[in-house]
Amino acid sequence: MKSFNLLFIVFFIISAALQYNDPDPHIWVPIYLYGAYLCYKALYKQYNPILYLIGFAGYISYAVYLFFDKQGVLTWAIEHHAENIAASMEATKPWIEETREFGGLLILIIVLTINALWLRRHRSTL
Repeated sequence: MKSFNLLFIVFFIISAALQYNDPDPHIWVPIYLYGAYLCYKALYKQYNPILYLIGFAGYISYAVYLFFDKQGVLTWAIEHHAENIAASMEATKPWIEETREFGGLLILIIVLTINALWLRRHRSTL
């Protein structure tokens, strides 16, 4: 799990740094840095369920919003036939940005879930 958490600490810090040119960096920098912080704490087997609940509540709530938003994931999937989200971002295609953001939240949720399950299982040995 040390390698796992080191990898995601680096990944989330880089993701936060890349938000400087995003339209809403004040939202995304803290989102990614919070994930990096929880991975850092997990690296040292420090588990605080309240911090994980805060992370899950924020990430899942925002993911649901991005999924159902009028320019969100459903719009991308249904109206735009799941077009390539790796293409360049255009102001005329906001559903690409929202879908990418949803993907980032999904990664954060998966990593937090893995860490929470692992830390809870090993809580008695911590």
